[in-house]
Amino acid sequence: MKKASMLLFSSLNRRRITKAAPILSRNYISDNPPSSSLHSTNRRLQSCAKTHGLIFQVHQFQTNPSRNLDTLAEKPSQLSSRQRNLREKSNLEEALESAKTSGEMLRAFKDMEACFDERELGIASLKVGLRLDREGEDPEKALSFADRALKALEQDGKPSLLVAMCLQLMGSINYSLKRFGASLDYLHKADRLLGGLEEGDHVSVDDIRPVLHAVQLELGNVKTAMGRREEALFHLKKAVEIKEVTLEKDSKELGVAYRDLAEAYVSVLNFKEALLFGFKALEIHMKELGHNSVEVAHDRRMLGVIYTGMEEHEKALEQNELSQKVLKNWGLSSELLHAEIDAANMQIALGRYCEAIDTLKGIVLQTEKDSENRAQVFISMGKALCHQEKFTDSKRCLEIACGILDKKETASPIEVAEAYSEISMLYETMSEVETAISLLKRASALLEKQPQEQHSEGSVSARIGWLLLLRGEVTQAIPYLESAAERLKECFGSKHFGVGYIYNNLGAAYLELDMPKSAAQMFAVAKDIMDVSLGPHHADSIEACQNLSKAYSAMGSYSLAIEFQEQVIDAWEGHGASAEDELREARFILEELKMEAHGTSGNQVPTKPLPLPQNSLTSRNSAPGGGVPLNQNSASSIR
Repeated sequence: MKKASMLLFSSLNRRRITKAAPILSRNYISDNPPSSSLHSTNRRLQSCAKTHGLIFQVHQFQTNPSRNLDTLAEKPSQLSSRQRNLREKSNLEEALESAKTSGEMLRAFKDMEACFDERELGIASLKVGLRLDREGEDPEKALSFADRALKALEQDGKPSLLVAMCLQLMGSINYSLKRFGASLDYLHKADRLLGGLEEGDHVSVDDIRPVLHAVQLELGNVKTAMGRREEALFHLKKAVEIKEVTLEKDSKELGVAYRDLAEAYVSVLNFKEALLFGFKALEIHMKELGHNSVEVAHDRRMLGVIYTGMEEHEKALEQNELSQKVLKNWGLSSELLHAEIDAANMQIALGRYCEAIDTLKGIVLQTEKDSENRAQVFISMGKALCHQEKFTDSKRCLEIACGILDKKETASPIEVAEAYSEISMLYETMSEVETAISLLKRASALLEKQPQEQHSEGSVSARIGWLLLLRGEVTQAIPYLESAAERLKECFGSKHFGVGYIYNNLGAAYLELDMPKSAAQMFAVAKDIMDVSLGPHHADSIEACQNLSKAYSAMGSYSLAIEFQEQVIDAWEGHGASAEDELREARFILEELKMEAHGTSGNQVPTKPLPLPQNSLTSRNSAPGGGVPLNQNSASSIR
């Protein structure tokens, strides 16, 4: 994808230095954006794509009268010094405009410095900065020109579209330099400035929208890189809304924008919204390009990922097969290979293990030795064999995969970390917990060096904490769980159900350490989150409430314990016959609590907490905002 600031470069096309206010055309959306392609689903979906072809053009300034001297009836024999100076400036501007390379542009700018004052050089500096940012070879030099342009154009103290463009460019370059805090500062300033211009009547809203689109898209990019994905979605959706009012409703580019937004929703596990935008993209591309277009194949592959996340594997496989047909017709062998691996994973999810193994045997012959694709094939093969309880064969496949991945850690740290996380879950299934923890720690070491992978690092920390808790290493588990909670709150919001599971497990850890007061605090947070995200009658919300009752019982606060236990009974009653066993146990615990409260019970009320196992978190489709949580088998289903 192109960088947002790069796409503003042509906004200064044929820009004259002596004017201050731009006159913009309305035709600022490119008719030929680059087509986007999905990454292999064995890799984490990249959320937050760059803008497609948002380009607007500035009309040429009115020509200076001195340039029309040839039209005079009588040509003067000699130009005045003022006229010579104006013509020289005009020629220098022309040289800057006609420069075909950044080197030519820099030389033209250097010549201009002798004739123009710093304020006049503001627009030229902005042009050079945009060109250098587009090429991306020397971001520090690009930053110096952007800063120079901003200082020059801010001199009059009045807000303008050009100042907003400078701020957006400063944000873009700082993002490239991974200075995310500085990037956000500049982009937020640009956003506020544009908001003020929208409210005024000095600049047309049609002229503001292209810059506003670039700013919103860049804000989405930066916040995604910082792991603040829920916040990023707000800006990405706003960018799409701008395209909705500026593009034709059936525009191919709008279809691509919808698919990119669907991808962003997948990254936060909000499959319901992702499905909505995925179908919007498909509808547009089928209507405009036909059923056999590459864009339609990409849309269907995305829908396959979404349905997988929703655990609707038959629908996922159907979309995958339709996508494969198109990819075969176009001869896109690399994308077809990834789609075939996806299909094998869908077959595994459907319990069709032998069919999946046969598919994978055919795929492995198409992969290169020691390639990441081959590693993914062996991981999927190990998964299918693990489900068949052929553990020896499964481990052999996983060892081959790890041998390949070990050589790829430097070149592809994020993809390797995701693969280690997936392999660890298979070892966990085979009761090889020590190996599972070791692989997760290797994944964590790779992810901690990637600032944009905070959500993945938090997910890995949550799983390490969970496994340590299972092994009884409670004290060691707590720091991992606490770190995971903080990271994932920032990435997904404080009310995401996955965060609720982590707080529930923290409560279980504190209760295990005989710290019921701390446990009650954690269980209360977990219950609050799950009541909001899953609903109070969801099975896991009920378990969190049950744990809270047990924590208060351990504290001797029987009135509160009884109150929460009664809520548990009410919730299970709503499940009908399917929850008879749970309801019977809940009523028994309530009677014991009442007897304990009166000092008449001879039985100890059970206070063992109910930690929510990570591998059971795969079916949370009732959650508003997603179908699977942060740190479990969704890793394999989405890749």
